[in-house]
Parts: sequence; C-alpha cells; structure tokens
Amino acid sequence: MRFKRTMRILAAGVLTACVLALTGGAGNNAAVVEAAGSGMNVLASISGKDVTVTASATSAPASDDGMLYLFAEPIWSDTISTNALASAPAAGNATFTTPLNANSADSRLYSKFIVAALQGGQYVPLNPGAYIVNPEAIADHTTARTNAGKKGLLVDPAKLSGNEMVDLGVKQAIYNIPLSNIIGPTTHASYPTVNYNYNGKTYQFNGLVVAEYDNIFKTMSDRGICITAAILNNMGNYPQLIHPLSRDGSACPYYAFNNAEPEGVDYITAAASFLAERYSNQGHGKVDNWVIGNEVTARVEWNYINVSDLNAYVNEYAESYRLFYNGIKSRNANANVYICIDQQWDRNRAADAGKKYDSKDLIDAFNANIATGGNIDWGLACHPMPLPLTWAPYWTTGAYYKNLVKHNVNSAYVTMENIEVLTDYMCRPELLAPNGQVRSIIATEVGYTDSQGQDMQAAAFVHGYLQAENNQHIDAFILSRETDVAAEIGQGLAFGVTNVDGSPKLIYDYYKYIDTPNAGPYMDQAKAMMGISDWSQVLTAR
Repeated sequence: MRFKRTMRILAAGVLTACVLALTGGAGNNAAVVEAAGSGMNVLASISGKDVTVTASATSAPASDDGMLYLFAEPIWSDTISTNALASAPAAGNATFTTPLNANSADSRLYSKFIVAALQGGQYVPLNPGAYIVNPEAIADHTTARTNAGKKGLLVDPAKLSGNEMVDLGVKQAIYNIPLSNIIGPTTHASYPTVNYNYNGKTYQFNGLVVAEYDNIFKTMSDRGICITAAILNNMGNYPQLIHPLSRDGSACPYYAFNNAEPEGVDYITAAASFLAERYSNQGHGKVDNWVIGNEVTARVEWNYINVSDLNAYVNEYAESYRLFYNGIKSRNANANVYICIDQQWDRNRAADAGKKYDSKDLIDAFNANIATGGNIDWGLACHPMPLPLTWAPYWTTGAYYKNLVKHNVNSAYVTMENIEVLTDYMCRPELLAPNGQVRSIIATEVGYTDSQGQDMQAAAFVHGYLQAENNQHIDAFILSRETDVAAEIGQGLAFGVTNVDGSPKLIYDYYKYIDTPNAGPYMDQAKAMMGISDWSQVLTAR
C-alpha cells in the first residue's frame, strides 16, 4: 500500500508537481502527471442521487483528444489511480455527472474529484482535488437545533442523575468521546455489541460504552441542553485510527486521525456516520455540535503527527476534518462541525516553530485549504482561557501580561478579555461561511480558578459571560468545570463551581443567576470586586 506524501503542500501553499509512471484512467495505459494545483476551478455537489461536478477556466485547457475526464480518487491518493467516470468536451466550462452511490461499497461521498486532460499522452490533473460541499443533501435527519442560551458547563457525569444541572440552569454542555473507546465488540451480556452497516461493511461498536453515552446525551437533551461532543483520537486498541506518521512512539494524549490509509478512513467515516445518526434525536439524545480534535494548534501536545510544516500539517487535519464533516452532515443536516484552537493567537515565538502554531496562522491556512477543495460551513471552537491560567482576576495582572493580551489583531493571546479580536477577525470577507455569514464560534473551554479567592473567581466568570453574551458572534460560552478535580487543584486550577466534595463555591450562585432576571445583584457585586463603576469600562460588545 502506498502512503500519501504529507509534504505535498509547500509553505507557500502550492501543490508540488511530480510525474509518476502509473497506468489507468479512461480505459487505456496513458501515464499520469500529479496535480500542479492550477488550471480549473472545480466544484462537486450532490444533486439527487448523483454528484454534479462543474469545472471552469478562463480558456479551454489543452487536450490531445479534445476531451476532459472526471476521476473520483480516494482521499489518501495523490495521483490518478482510478478509471475515468465521465468525460466532456475540452472547453472553458464543463459539467460532469456521476452516481453518488451513497451507503454502498462504491460510495463517492468522501471522494476527491479531479478533472484531467490528456496532454502529451499523459493525464494531467487540472485541479488539486474537489470534495463534495453539500453532504447534508442526503441527510436522514434534519432535527431542529437546540437554542436555549449561551451559558454552558463542562458537566460532571457523576452528578448526571442529580438536579444540579437543572438548578444551575445549564444551557450548553460539552462532553468528550475518545474514539477508540467506542469501537470494537463487548462481552457484557446486558450491553451487546452494536453492529453498524456502512458503505458495504459491518462495524462493531462497544455496546457498554455506547450505552453510557446514550444515558449522558439523553439525560442532557431531555433537560433542553444543547450538547457539544468533542471527538478525540486516543491511542487505544485500534491503531488503524492513528495516522501512520503519528505512530513513532511519541507519547501524547491525542493523535492525528488516519486519513492516509484505507482502513483508517473506513473506520473514521463509519464512526462519524454512526455517532451522528445515533445522536440525532432518535431516542438516544441529540448532539448539535461536533468538535474534531482538541486544540489542534498544539501539534505536539494535543494532535500529534510527525509533520512540522504548517501547510502540510493543516492539510492532514483538513482532510480528516472533511471525513468527519461529510459523515456527520450526511446524517444530521443541522449539526455543526468545528475545528478547535487554543488561546495563543499571534505570538510568533521562535521556540514554538514546527511544534505549535498561532491560532491566527492555523485559521488562515485551514480556510485556504478548505476553499481550495470546496468551501463548507466549518465552525470554530476556541479556548479563550485567562492568562496565566492560574490567575482569574485579569484586571490585576502586571504589565507583562497586559502586553500579551491586547485589543488588536496582533495580540499574542486571545482571552475573554479581548475576545473581540477573534470574532472581528472571523468577520473578514475571506473567512465567511458559504452563505456569506460569520461562521459559528463557540467558546468550549473557559476556566477561572479560585486560587486568588472565590470572590475573584466569581467576578472573572461574570465578566467572561457578559463578554460572550454581548458578542453576537459567540454562540456558546462553556465554563470549565462543574466540579473541582484534585489533580488540577495541585496545578493551581480550581475551576469548578463546586468543590471536590460537591459543596458549592461562591461562583455557584453567580453562575446560576447570571442569565436570569435576578442577575442584577451579582453583576453589581462583580463590578465592586473588579473596582469598576460600569460594565462599559471592560466589555467589548460586538
């Protein structure tokens, strides 16, 4: 099997050209030239049971036989390795139609569509690869999204059966799904293996683990909570989920998804389809938002792969993201699918080169990559944690930290103090969603410690929440977390609204009432703690 060459995208973002003596395509033995990344603009979209591929250029491409050919390559392929599906006269505009073959062994839902011409006896790709941009067109479910409010919480599953979430008035919640945990058979008699047929194959999911998620997601859905699930690639018993360039023995909590090998792609797409279908209000709860990976800006720490060049790294992530996007949206048309960044915005630190990337740089590279292959409605999940993490009252920090958190696009970090830097940036025309609107932005991890006192934790929360509430481009503000964790407390990160023993902290009532008619006294107390007379002094409304 041939592994893909991950360095096919150079730092300038241009596809490399490489002549390969391969046979195939259109039923003859013409050689193939790898895509040079220039030529035609190609768009692939679902129309009924077919895929319609349109191609356009300023002039008709050169062609030995006066024809253009359409190929549907697997996502891991860098060259033309299949037979032509359709042809059209060589012209400035061409349209091709081919069957989608949804949910079959020959499904083209995840294919990379390439238009090529015979030039000098070789098939020359005229585009770097176009992906389907509207997988929602075949969705089984279009269940309405839950839109209860922005106030969210990283919930404690041990408290799920209690009334605390209801008492707190939680409107948004996030929960993690380590992918390898749900895959494979179970021997538990009460929770048999879940067999799932997808694209001509049967996949096994762990019935016991799936039942646990069923309980969590249904309980929260029944309480009117909008659920965000983060799909994480942990190293479990299924190495086929892990990218081959992530299997060098490096220890990391999570790894890059395997978009480079057929077996990995099959498992990932089946899992995406299974999860989206099961949690589309079909009796097991409803997940509205799916986050693919955790802080992918931190390559070494949270999304390990042995690829350091930014554009090459982003290409690997973007291809995996597309697998999840198409799998999820083809089941639940109204689900949102997000990439995930951390708080490091535009630091440009030499020590981070090739190890972690500034969020601004990653957003730009990801957006350019997606635009090249076909623009889709990707969303942005951010972690605008305070700086430093161990210090809640940002208003008391010294000059060093204030210099790192500025109210302009060149700020080194984005926290809730200057969250408008991120949302303003996402308003740029080149970053807008296909419908011309600002993409969905959710703050999925914001934590305030009580290390400087529970009053400072409560005041910092009020400020952070009001920043989100007053910013029209933020759809969720999810506080980390419901209950303190002993290991985090040892690091100075006592983020919970309750203590380890479950007793409420001062922040408990602030959280409970902040989005209710009774918020006034808590907002006034927070102002006093911060030493301000009016919220306009610190809020950056958008």
